This record gives sequence, structure tokens and C-alpha cells, in this order.
Amino acid sequence: MARGSLNSGSARKPDVEKVKISKDSLKKAGQIWSYIKPYGGKFFIGLIFLFLSSIISLAFPALVGAMVDAAQGKVTFDWLEPDLTTVGLYSFILLLGLSIVSFFRIRLFVEVAEKALADIRRDTFKRLLSLPIEFFGNRRVGELNSRLSSDLSQIQDTLTTTIAEMIRQIILLIGGIALLITVSIKLTLLNLSILPVLIICAVLFGKFIRNLSRAAQDKLADSNSIIQETLQGIQNVKAFTTEQYEHNRYSLALKDVIKIAVKAATFRGLFASFIIFCMFGGIVVVIWYGSSLVQSGQITVGELTTYILYSMFVAGSMGSFPELYANIQKALGASERVIEILDEKTENLSIQESQKPVKDKIEGELEFQNVLFRYPSRPDALIFNGLNFKVPLGEKLAIVGPSGAGKSTIASLILQFYTPEGGHVLFDSKKAEEYDLYDLRKQIAIVPQDVLLFGGSIRDNIAYGKLDATEEEIIEAAKKANAHNFITALGEGYNTLVGERGVKLSGGQRQRIAIARAILKDPAILILDEATSSLDSESERLVQQALEKLMVGRTSIIIAHRLSTIKEANKILVLDNGQVAEMGTHDELIKNEEGLYFHLIQLQSITE
Repeated sequence: MARGSLNSGSARKPDVEKVKISKDSLKKAGQIWSYIKPYGGKFFIGLIFLFLSSIISLAFPALVGAMVDAAQGKVTFDWLEPDLTTVGLYSFILLLGLSIVSFFRIRLFVEVAEKALADIRRDTFKRLLSLPIEFFGNRRVGELNSRLSSDLSQIQDTLTTTIAEMIRQIILLIGGIALLITVSIKLTLLNLSILPVLIICAVLFGKFIRNLSRAAQDKLADSNSIIQETLQGIQNVKAFTTEQYEHNRYSLALKDVIKIAVKAATFRGLFASFIIFCMFGGIVVVIWYGSSLVQSGQITVGELTTYILYSMFVAGSMGSFPELYANIQKALGASERVIEILDEKTENLSIQESQKPVKDKIEGELEFQNVLFRYPSRPDALIFNGLNFKVPLGEKLAIVGPSGAGKSTIASLILQFYTPEGGHVLFDSKKAEEYDLYDLRKQIAIVPQDVLLFGGSIRDNIAYGKLDATEEEIIEAAKKANAHNFITALGEGYNTLVGERGVKLSGGQRQRIAIARAILKDPAILILDEATSSLDSESERLVQQALEKLMVGRTSIIIAHRLSTIKEANKILVLDNGQVAEMGTHDELIKNEEGLYFHLIQLQSITE
């Protein structure tokens, strides 16, 4: 059952974390509230309409009571004639007024909330784009997506509904109690002695029921995860003939679901019976005692009717507060999670609305000078301890070594995804930190082993290297990347949609689109991170030809496992445990039979 519990979180939508309402949590929520300020005028007008709608709602029970008294020829209000038609007309006018102010209240609150949420979403996404790679390395994509979806949805619900409803219920509660006292102080004292006890019992009972329902959901999620993982691994299930085992495992999980669901249903039934008994019991007590007051002439039938309706208003308001309070708690929890992103320290990189021109151009000379580095997420593991090498302008440097030697880390440091703990990365003999980060990355391109294409067209993916590229530039880049022929052979040519992550294209086709993208970028420094290691022979040949064209006239860093692809490099740097074990040309290194490069060549010859 361990496997099922690991996946259960994905089987149902997680609840937004509640936080205790405190001075600190309210202060953090204030940062979210600041997004309302630009729309403060409309929000204030919405509050006025909210107040008016609540006051008008409180007037209805009085008019209903007046209507009952008017039917008996009695006067409820001195200013209101005891005529059914007149009272009915006033009621209709009041209802029309309530409809109008309710429309504007809802319209204004939703408009303010949607605009404020759009601002929060834009700022949060912009902040995410500005955060360093280290931030994403410590967090899952699903978690970040949750902050932009479920957390902001919770804040949205609070801004559009919960706050307005909380204010409305407070007005109805205070106004209702005041009017109850006005109608009959004796009935009010009776109500106030009963209602709090009933509401407290209902709240505690309701919390217990919610916990049981949540537990039932968890059990159901566990059982669903068994189905998910079994079907995903159906080949293994059949290969090991464990169909009956998986069936039994699912049956046991279903028994747990049934057990806790029946328990939850039992208590829900008791809860419903309790609420029905208390609700109608309270109404019966009020009517019984109120009838005795009518009989004794202390109140009229209309006043008793008014009182009963106000009692329902007050009871409904008091009963709604626990749920509204829970929603406020959830909104505060969601606010804190969003604020965490907005408060994160960003890279020294300004996101431009459009691509700005490069101010500080680099020619392409690259040098690692006594670089000391360890990943922030793994502070105990030293990756480089004084790494030194230099790549002259326009030359090809190949980097080889066993897995974990630090080859891809060099690419990350060149792109300034991380900053060295000691030493410097230099471009044209100038320290990386002296450049604008935008300028540096604008002049460096990488063709990775696992190419990620965005879910648009082939044209869009190639143009990602230069967003304002012309059609002619895109086609020329595709031709240089040996991609034009296969693109035009597709049904829609450059308009062909590549699918999520480029799944509609083969590995070789994705690589050539990535190369076309890099060609269009026209970088001073090119990084090839095992760009051909996962391709078949024909795809590798086409990609290698495209890479040769791409490397002409620019400094190239070639990270490779397949050593046959780097023999023509000007220099080969052999890494071992974060240190330069050897450095030289292929012909120089192959002569050293005791060296690591010779050993790697021999191993690869055997495996091939």
C-alpha cells in the first residue's frame, strides 16, 4: 500500500492550507490588499451598494408583518395605511430597489477582484520568470502551478464573495438583533438563550463531519492511485502474473473506503436529524411563546410574523460565520504562499516588454579562473575546487569525463544560472558580474540533449531565438540546420503544431529545430550539451552536419559522451571529480595510455 499513498496526493485536489488569523498573517495579507488600492473608488462604491442591499433586506420582514396586519385591518406603522395593495406596492418597490443595488454590488466587486487578481497573476508570473535557477531546483512545478491556480482562485473567491458576504452577514446580524429587540424584548431573550447553544453544537458537529469526509476522500484517493499505477505498469503486471494480487489490493482499499464512507454517512444522518430537530424545535418554541403573547395582546400577528422572519435572518447569519471564517483562513494561507514568491530575491535581470538591443557585446573568449563551486541545494558536495581553463576566440573546446564530473555544471556557470563561490568566469577577460545579465545570455546559445519545444508551431519555436525574425530569416536558419526539407514535407509546413514538448516530432527533428533556433540567435558562444548522444546514426549525421555549420566562426563548448564526435575539437578538456585531469587535442591525449581520456576511449570502443 506504500505505493498508493505516494500517489494519493495527485488523485484529488489538495485543500488550501488554513492559517490562524493573527496580526502577522493579516500584515502579509495586506500586501495582497494593496492590489485593491488602484480600484479603491469602485470598491468603496461597491461597499455602499452592499450596505444598501443589506438594509433593504432587513426591511422585508417588517413589510411582510405589516401585510399580515393589514389583512386584519390593523396598523403596524403609523405612516403606512392598513391596505394590502399599498403594502404590496411598497414591497414591490423595495424588491426592485434590492435587485438594482444587488446588481451593482456584484458587478463592482467582481470587476475589482478580477482586475486585482489579474495584476497579482502578472506580477507573480513575472517574479517567477525573474527568479534564479536555484529556486526552481528546490521546488516542484506542480507546487508553483498550484500557487498560480488554486491559491489565487482562493484569494479570488475571498475578494469577490467571502469579504462581501462577511460584511453583509454582520450587518444582517446586528440589524436583525436590534430589530428583534424592537419587535419583542421577551421573544429576543428567549432566542438569545437558545440560539448560541444550538450554533456551537452545530459548528462542532459540522467540523467532525468534515474531518470524516476528508478521511473518506483520502481513502478513495488511495484506491484510485492503485488503479492509476496498475494501468501504467500493466506490462509488468502481466509479465509477473500479478493480476489477482492487484485485484485483491484494490478490493482491500475499497473495503476501507466503504467502511469510512458508511461511518461518515451515519454521522451525517445524525447531524441532519439534529439540525432539523433544532431548527424546527426553535421555530415551534418561538411560535408557541409568541402565540401566547399574541393571545395576551402584547404583540400582533404581523409582529410575530416579522419576528419569526428576523429570527431566521439572525440564525442564518450566525450559522454562516464558521464557513466564512474558514474561507478567510484559507485565503490568508493562500496569500502567504503567493507573497513568498513575490518576496523572493530575483536575478539581476529586468524582464523587457520587447527584446532590447545588446549594449555590451562580447567577442567570445571564455575563461574559468580558479572557480570554486557547490550547488546551493547540496552545500556539502564540492563540485569544483579551483577549476581553470581558457577557450580562445572562435575555438572549439570539448569537455569529456565520467558522469558526475561536472560537465553540465560548466554550461550552467557559463549561462550564469549559478554564481561561483570563489574565482571568476571571464568573457573577453572581463568578469561575468561586470556584464548585464541580459547582455550575456543574449549572446550565448545552448543546444541541449533533451530539447524542449513549446506547444506552438515550428515557426514559433524557431523564432524563439529571435522573436522579431522575418520569414526569410526563419527559413534560412532552418536550411542551415538541415531542417527545411522535413519541415516542408509536413502537411502544414512551418505552421505545423509540434504538440506538448514537441512530442509530434522525432528526436532528430527536435534537435534540428533547436539548432535552427540557435542559428537565428547568432550567439558569440555556443554550448552543445550532448546534443547528439540520444540519436540514431542517420539523425546524428544530419544533426552533426548542422552543428558544424553552426560552430563556424564562434566559440563552441562541446559537452559529449560520444567521443567520436569531438575529435576535431581544438582542445579537449578531461574532467574527473571536478578537476582538470587532462587537456589537449585528441591526437595528444590518445598517446597517453595511462590517461583518463585513453581509458574512456577504450571503454567506448568496447561498448560500441
